Amino acid sequence: MNDETTPTAAAPAGPPIDGPSKADAGESPTGRADGASSPHVSSPHVSSPHASGPHTSIPHVSSAAHSHSGPLNLGAAEARRVRLMLAAIVVPLVVATLIGLIVLWPSGNSLVGSQPFTADGATLESATITSLNTTACADTTGALEGVSNDSLLADAVCARITSGDGAGLVMPVHIPAESLAAADVGDRLQVMYAPAALASGTPYVFVDYARQVPVTALAVVYLVLVIAVAGRKGALSVLGLLLATGVLLGFMIPALLDLASPMWVTLVGASAMMLLAVYVAHGISVRTTTALLGTFAGVVITVLLSLWGVDAANLTGATDDAAQTLTAMVGGINLQALLTCGMVVAALGVLNDVTITQASAVWELHAANPALGHARLFTGGMRIGRDHIASTVYTLAFAYAGTALPLILAASLIDRPLAATLLSGEIAEEVVRTLVSSIGLVLAIPATTAIAAALCRTGEPTVTAEA
Repeated sequence: MNDETTPTAAAPAGPPIDGPSKADAGESPTGRADGASSPHVSSPHVSSPHASGPHTSIPHVSSAAHSHSGPLNLGAAEARRVRLMLAAIVVPLVVATLIGLIVLWPSGNSLVGSQPFTADGATLESATITSLNTTACADTTGALEGVSNDSLLADAVCARITSGDGAGLVMPVHIPAESLAAADVGDRLQVMYAPAALASGTPYVFVDYARQVPVTALAVVYLVLVIAVAGRKGALSVLGLLLATGVLLGFMIPALLDLASPMWVTLVGASAMMLLAVYVAHGISVRTTTALLGTFAGVVITVLLSLWGVDAANLTGATDDAAQTLTAMVGGINLQALLTCGMVVAALGVLNDVTITQASAVWELHAANPALGHARLFTGGMRIGRDHIASTVYTLAFAYAGTALPLILAASLIDRPLAATLLSGEIAEEVVRTLVSSIGLVLAIPATTAIAAALCRTGEPTVTAEA
């Protein structure tokens, strides 16, 4: 947005068609058509260096344009018209999403949970580290002399077993070297009791650290802070996140393991996730529905780009151990298609954030000056959108770089040109993921701006009615 502003009279206020009521927002309950200032929308003009004349300007949006809620001061007739237009578009999308969920819903014999976690005869138990040196449980290890070869004791700690038949015993527990560095006295462990491992020094083998307490504590702090700062909106946003996660875990993952078409699973799943997350968090309104359409446009663009990018760059999706394991366990699974699916899911959150803010910006511009034409609304909205693009593109890049940091460090050890390193299979996946998500994000902003501008009735001031 440009810097210099000159105050002018605001546009007429009118009945809010979404967000809090006038009374809640501090607005007079009577809409005015006499040019009086609206408490919701400031109307300074911003000089535009891109405009056609030296005196051409567009309304500058107040901070409300960057909020995801709040009333839109539109006339009653325009409010009805916009609602009908949006319903005509969104209702078929909702119906198509429901049909897709029904058609693609995984069968009763889902592969989720089909692989046993432990070997036959082994059980999962809990333990607490009492010493990082096995000399503290020398009595136990000494009792195994002649029975074991002690091969597991080189990287072992002493731990008190707290469940199972061995509860109360202090036993050596083998921990792999890569996990041993994080061990400390008092840490709780998940261990596997495997009698067959006794010959190697101890029947208890490390599985993982028990993280329930710290992770739960962080989750509680997060929830409390979100509600304390954002109130009811924050609580609804968390609920929307949980529902969207339910779609991911309850539909998308089982359907993909059921070998359904990854492209259709991605489109239907992303649609269901966005419908739930957006409407639960922000409510059903003109503003959020406009943003939802922009998000759908961004998802479609991202799907198409990811399909092309994965194929054109010959990305296999089989660059890590998890992918190789998945191939061995699920015959016929398409790792390339899964890579595409992951790219779309990774971009959903940022797409939704920028489209909601962008839709708000256009509607606030329209409320500030209903006489602005479609082209001027689009131009003004895109001036705000450029800031969104500038701030979110590097957000995506840094997020992916942080996730792939160990991979980047490992690749940098190899003596080969930088271009060859960036285009290697492992790194190229992250590069293509970043570029595809960023392009989808960049194009979603003008798409949302155009949709919002097209929905506005422009050309003359709108006479508002009382709420």
